[in-house]
Amino acid sequence: MADRRERVDALIIGFGKGGKTLAPYLAAQGLKVIVAEKSPLMYGGTCINVGCIPTKALAHDAQLLSQREGLSREARREAYAQAVRDKDALVSLLRAKNFDNVNGRPGATVLTGEASFLNPHEVRVKTQEGAWIVEADRIFINTGARAAMPDLPGIAGSRVYTSTGLLEVDRLPARLAIVGGGYVGLEFASIYAGFGSEVTVIERGARFMPREDRDIADEVRKTLEKKGIRIVLDTGVERIDDGSDASTLHLSSPAGKSELAADAILIAAGRTANTEGLNLKAAGVELNERGFIKVDERLRTNVPHIWALGDVNGGPQFTYISLDDYRIVRDALFGDGGRSTKDRHYVPYSVFIDPPLSQVGMTESEALRAGHRVKTAALPASASPRARQLRQTEGLMKAFVDADTDRLLGVTLFAAESSEVVNIVSQFMKTGEPYTALRDTIFTHPSMAESLNDLLSAID
Repeated sequence: MADRRERVDALIIGFGKGGKTLAPYLAAQGLKVIVAEKSPLMYGGTCINVGCIPTKALAHDAQLLSQREGLSREARREAYAQAVRDKDALVSLLRAKNFDNVNGRPGATVLTGEASFLNPHEVRVKTQEGAWIVEADRIFINTGARAAMPDLPGIAGSRVYTSTGLLEVDRLPARLAIVGGGYVGLEFASIYAGFGSEVTVIERGARFMPREDRDIADEVRKTLEKKGIRIVLDTGVERIDDGSDASTLHLSSPAGKSELAADAILIAAGRTANTEGLNLKAAGVELNERGFIKVDERLRTNVPHIWALGDVNGGPQFTYISLDDYRIVRDALFGDGGRSTKDRHYVPYSVFIDPPLSQVGMTESEALRAGHRVKTAALPASASPRARQLRQTEGLMKAFVDADTDRLLGVTLFAAESSEVVNIVSQFMKTGEPYTALRDTIFTHPSMAESLNDLLSAID
């Protein structure tokens, strides 16, 4: 069967947040748009299907379950299985809505198939029904990233998973080993410990959470260990043996060799760009030293009519950054072109452990290294009446102020509902007002937001 040819104004490769938002917008401007997505299970992108939505759904259920005492192991297994079913139903609903939001728009079409460049303007999309040759005036690559898999003997074992694979397991592992102590690994550790798994985190580095201030990192570690999570630092995995009843990780540390048995092993050792199969060489698109697509501050590649949005361009790996990528492209095409990645100031992030860890601006260590004279305040999360209502009293909150200007430099919130409160701080920091304006803001009671009053009142 001959390849079908189609000429469009815009081709979007990948159904991530930036691309799926851009597609209906371009169609509404009267452009003819095709979105090519490799897998029917990825309509909506990483966040909807294998990232933020399913993991945070499980995190919520795990947090609720962790507050129930006296549950049997069997009850916890069933609760986990039900949580997976609920997560799957939610993901299926959102996946369908995302597909319809693009494919149901006049001027926009979704092709399910693998895309590969033939030349800078033509892409072959191989679908189950046959191949299309799509010629496009503008092309937007939005293929995302995936878990990196280290070159390790036994890595292909039957009990070894990436975060994507582990999300599909509906039987709670009694013993879960997590290779990698970064944010993804810690989120999964918190989730599975909440459901009742015996969790061990294996981190090659000698420093726990190296990007965080030591008092915050220590508080996080203490909280995780209180949940029964074992954290092993300065330790590498030499190989994995796949046995009949369990897998064995062979570990090496300065203290010597050891072994760890596990019913499931999560590899959480970083992310790599989804560029394989795209044949970017045919398009002339360059990659950076980490294998991500190289872009300028307006997300253009070295080929002027090709852009890269979302995780594949190597920027911060957050779905809200991918959404902002869309805004930059929209502004470049239909606005004044002034918007760029340089406009991103005080971008918050949250790590959805229990309780969540949220940060915006600098840490105290970063502020000191940058030469600021710093005034600091810290407050235990237990000081909040709302935290006590929620029975989430673990944690620590910190704020850092420039002693010369009284401007807020950063806030770290390891506390209940911090993923909401940090957005208030982010918006405030963009105003440039002295910290006292936020300190004296009126918040509802009882709420976690009002903790900002007390925290900032402790500045000295």
